[in-house]
Amino acid sequence: MVRDMTIGQFYNTDSIIHRLDPRVKIIFTLIYVTVLFFARNPLLYFIAFLVLTGYIKLSHIPLKFILKGLKALGMIILFTVVINLFTVKGVRVLFEWHFIRITEAGFVSAVYLGLRLVFMIIGSSMMTYTTTPNALTDGLEKMLGWMKKLKVPVHEFAMIMSIALRFVPVLVEELDKIMKAQTARGVDFKEGNLFIRLKKIMPIMIPLFVSAIRRSNELALAMDARCYHGGEGRTKMKPLQYQRRDCIAYIFVIIYLAGMIVLAVKF
Repeated sequence: MVRDMTIGQFYNTDSIIHRLDPRVKIIFTLIYVTVLFFARNPLLYFIAFLVLTGYIKLSHIPLKFILKGLKALGMIILFTVVINLFTVKGVRVLFEWHFIRITEAGFVSAVYLGLRLVFMIIGSSMMTYTTTPNALTDGLEKMLGWMKKLKVPVHEFAMIMSIALRFVPVLVEELDKIMKAQTARGVDFKEGNLFIRLKKIMPIMIPLFVSAIRRSNELALAMDARCYHGGEGRTKMKPLQYQRRDCIAYIFVIIYLAGMIVLAVKF
């Protein structure tokens, strides 16, 4: 399960999505996720599905790799959907047995919530799959550059986001090593019910946090040894410049946003 975690990783391949400016992908991801919160009918979800399918197709990232990352969050998605299924009340009852009651409104709400979570996770993960951490940092810093006039440390904020993304695969690898070490000592993480498994996982958190603190301290020392003092006076080896493909992508994003708003209001 730990090795299935692909969220936050960069998938290195050549595609038109990989060559897009990171600002385009950041804005598209924000709009795509925001629109999903207002989707209330099957047509909007179908359009969101088609857009996400085309996005994946153009990125040349294998669907198996994307679904492997979704598998790691499967239990969280399932738990959220089940809770929503049994707690949302409605007039028309579809199933009732003792204290268990499923209404039509609860079923519809659970289906929409499940689709929304899946689309949100895949859509936001596509941004990290197709963009390097350095490019994401540059894109965020460029987008939020106007906030420097308000004395907001934009460069530091973008650097924190970049380091956090870089640490995801590192910590996943460290967690896998710790679990293998525990397995070699006779711990079976697949044995027992959910609460027993969680009880076995809790002792792993302490060495994982210790490792994370040690790595962050080493990174801080390395940055200090290289005389890193923030973004003042720093230049970019690859300055961000919009190309023709980025303008075309922006046009598509605007059309998608306008179309979804019109359909949401109309239906």
